[in-house]
Amino acid sequence: MTMVQAINDAMDVMLREHSEVLLLGEDIGKNGGVFRVTDGLQEKYGEMRVMDTPLSEAGFIGAAIGMAAAGFKPVAEIQFLGFIYPAYEQIMTHASRLRMRTYGHFTVPMVIRAPYGAGVRAPEIHCDSTEAIFTHMPGIKVVCPSTAHDAKGLLIASILDPDPVLFLEPMRLYRSVKDKVPEGVYSVEIGKGNLLLEGEDVTVLCWGAMVPIAKKAAETMAGKGVSCDVIDLRTLYPLDKDIIAESVQKTGRTVIVHEAHATGGVGNDILAIINDTSFLYQKAPAERVTGFDTPVPYFGFEDHYLPTSKRVEAAIEKVMRF
Repeated sequence: MTMVQAINDAMDVMLREHSEVLLLGEDIGKNGGVFRVTDGLQEKYGEMRVMDTPLSEAGFIGAAIGMAAAGFKPVAEIQFLGFIYPAYEQIMTHASRLRMRTYGHFTVPMVIRAPYGAGVRAPEIHCDSTEAIFTHMPGIKVVCPSTAHDAKGLLIASILDPDPVLFLEPMRLYRSVKDKVPEGVYSVEIGKGNLLLEGEDVTVLCWGAMVPIAKKAAETMAGKGVSCDVIDLRTLYPLDKDIIAESVQKTGRTVIVHEAHATGGVGNDILAIINDTSFLYQKAPAERVTGFDTPVPYFGFEDHYLPTSKRVEAAIEKVMRF
C-alpha cells in the first residue's frame, strides 16, 4: 500500500470495529479529502459517521473535543498543518488540559490528522513543519510516521489512545513509496522509535519525510567506510529517550535531521536528551541538518530550503572529522 491507502485502511477498520469512531473535517466526505485519504468512507459509513464540516478549524476541533469528552473517538482532519493555527486555542486550552482540569473524570480520546511539510510544490501556509509548537503542549501526543506500515499501525494506536494525538502525515511520502501493510487491526506503539539501519560510527536521528533523505545519505556514507545507525523516531512527544541514548552511547557521534526551522525545533529537545544521558560518551559535537529560520518559501525555492542527502552527508563527515 501507499501511505494514503494505509491511512484510509486504518480509518476503515476502526469505523467498522468501533461504533464510537467518527470522522470530521473539510471536504472529507463527498470529495474524500484534498488528498483523497478519506475516499469512499462517507459512501460506506454514511454522513453521520464521516462528516463534512464548515470551513472553521476552531469550530470543528472544538466540536471534536466535546464529542471525545462525551465518549466518542473523533478523528478530525486539518487539510494542511498550516491551517491548524485558528484551532490552536481549542487544542492548547481545552484538548490538552481537560484530563488534568477534571482530575481524570473526563479524557479527550481524539486524533487530529494533518498533512505537513514541503516538497510537493504547494502554496504558502500549506507546507509548514511546525510540530514543535505542539510538542511543547503537555497532554497531547505528537506522532509522525514515515512508512505505510507505521502509518496504519500508529493511526490505530492513536485512535485507541485515551488522550489527544496530533497525527502528522508527510505529504511527500503519501504516494512516493509503497510498503507491506497487514490486513485488519494491528498497532505500532506510540513513543517507540525504530532502528532502520545499524552502524557503529554515527547516529542519525530523523522522522517523517526526512527518513528517506537520511537513509540515502547513510547508504552513500557506507560506501565510504562510515556506518550509521539511522533511527526513525516516529513519535515526537513523548520522544523515545532510550533508543536515542543507547545509540548515541554506542557511536559517540550524532546528526539530527528535520525540515522544521532550526530555532525551537524538536532537534533541540533531542540535544537536551543527549546532554542529559550521554554527554560523556560524545566524541564530537552533535550536528543538526534543518530547514532555515524563514517561512517556508514559495515552491520555486523549496529545494534550497529543504535538507538534502548531500547536506546530511556533509554533517556526517563533519562529526567524523572532529
